[in-house]
Amino acid sequence: MYRRQIAGLVPPACVHEFREQDAMSEPVVARKSPFKVDVEQGKAYFWCACGRSASQPFCDGSHKGTGLAPVRYMAEASKTVFFCGCKASAKKPLCDGTHNRV
Repeated sequence: MYRRQIAGLVPPACVHEFREQDAMSEPVVARKSPFKVDVEQGKAYFWCACGRSASQPFCDGSHKGTGLAPVRYMAEASKTVFFCGCKASAKKPLCDGTHNRV
């Protein structure tokens, strides 16, 4: 129903463009498992929230134009953490096991 309403109001080329832009605002699953990373105390990390970065799990700027932005993670201690790979965690940027249901 919604598609018909849009199609009746704008040219078909614009309908395709609208759908493409809408899809760009959704994160892409980078992988269905977490990224194990040794972090250093006091260092800031910028986790890729869009899933498009070639430097997973970290941002490389690929989110530009998506409406999404990286999430800053400040390491409070030097330790191993698991960054979310599916981009659907409720505890972003860290993994909460959501990838088991994606």
